[in-house]
Amino acid sequence: MTERGHTDGEVTLRTRVDAVYRTESRRVLATLIRLLGDFDRAEEAMHDAFTVALERWHRDGVPANPRSWLISTARFRAIDAGRRHARLEHAAHDVAASLHPGPSDAGDDDPDVRDDQLRLVFTCCHPALAADAQVALTLREVCGLTTEEIARAYLTAPSTIAQRIVRAKQKIRVARIPYQVPDLPTLPERLHTVLQVIYLVFNEGYSASAGAAVTRHDLSAEAIRLARLLRGLLPEPEVEGLLALMLLHSSRRVSRTGADGELVLLEAQDRTRWDRAMIIEGSTLVQGALRSRRFGPYTLQAAIAAVHAEAPTAAATDWRQVVGLYDVLLRVEHTPVVALNRAVAIAMCGDVQAGLAAIDALLAGTTLAGYHLAHAARADLCRRCGRTDDALASYRIALGLARQDPERRFLQRRIDELS
Repeated sequence: MTERGHTDGEVTLRTRVDAVYRTESRRVLATLIRLLGDFDRAEEAMHDAFTVALERWHRDGVPANPRSWLISTARFRAIDAGRRHARLEHAAHDVAASLHPGPSDAGDDDPDVRDDQLRLVFTCCHPALAADAQVALTLREVCGLTTEEIARAYLTAPSTIAQRIVRAKQKIRVARIPYQVPDLPTLPERLHTVLQVIYLVFNEGYSASAGAAVTRHDLSAEAIRLARLLRGLLPEPEVEGLLALMLLHSSRRVSRTGADGELVLLEAQDRTRWDRAMIIEGSTLVQGALRSRRFGPYTLQAAIAAVHAEAPTAAATDWRQVVGLYDVLLRVEHTPVVALNRAVAIAMCGDVQAGLAAIDALLAGTTLAGYHLAHAARADLCRRCGRTDDALASYRIALGLARQDPERRFLQRRIDELS
């Protein structure tokens, strides 16, 4: 018996249910939205099913296929709820009939279930929704981030994000936006937003915006899975470029933290721990995308990641090629973050002063003022130049802005070393 009165068996079951929620809840929700035709009803039914699971699984044991059990239970809980709300017997039949017929034992082999998350991504990224609502809705419904986590990622208030999500759901309901993958003629025009959202999901998993861990592997793995699904549907060069980019970044995942969970920078990583299979697959994809001559910013970023992946050591990195690729990328996608990365690459070529001057020029504007990595990059270059006071000042600004615990500890160690 635990201090709170729960048996060890109950604690173990709770842990198991929590693990199922983390790995399966988004897939369960995506299927329920298809079956029930409504975001809120699906979410309520899913949470009902997890509540029932705590009771039934304690009595009957965990089913062989928890996802199928949850989908089936949630669907029939929704039917029961509809009957209760309808009050009258004939109305209850109408409600039950309005629910789309669905498999009682939906499993991994069911193609509808397998594609439900892709349907959900395209629905959340529908052009009738505002761009900021598309991202917020996808991160909430597809990836399961909380409203607070999304707000932290976008440096805005949770109430603002909540309003965007509510309005997006209302728009989907009122405009009767279909829950489906677009047909092939209209698919390309919908692609850009979907790729953008998938990459945002990956980035949140690859470098968590806040919390106790550097990475959230479930999110980055989910983004890669969605990109593979999308590539199977539409093998366009930029889809392959995005998949390559995520694979090449993900190949370094286990080496980005030490045994103690602390952050390890690229230059200090044990490259023997990089995933060679991911590097080979990513490099092959990016080469194919480049040969197509119809590539865009994701392919160019993947090419940069491939240069890092091919270098046997940090010192052996071909930084001049990296700068050249950033020059091309800036012409395609002129963003402050790309310019910041180019400035760092210039410094790594040996011209630290030029890189530092470029970062100072970027920070003179307002766009990157709240971006902790810009201040961290400036601090590092000042440290390399021996400008200790300037380095300390920038590290302190970065520490004040960072929300991820390992990053905060890393920045504090740098400050302690220089103080």
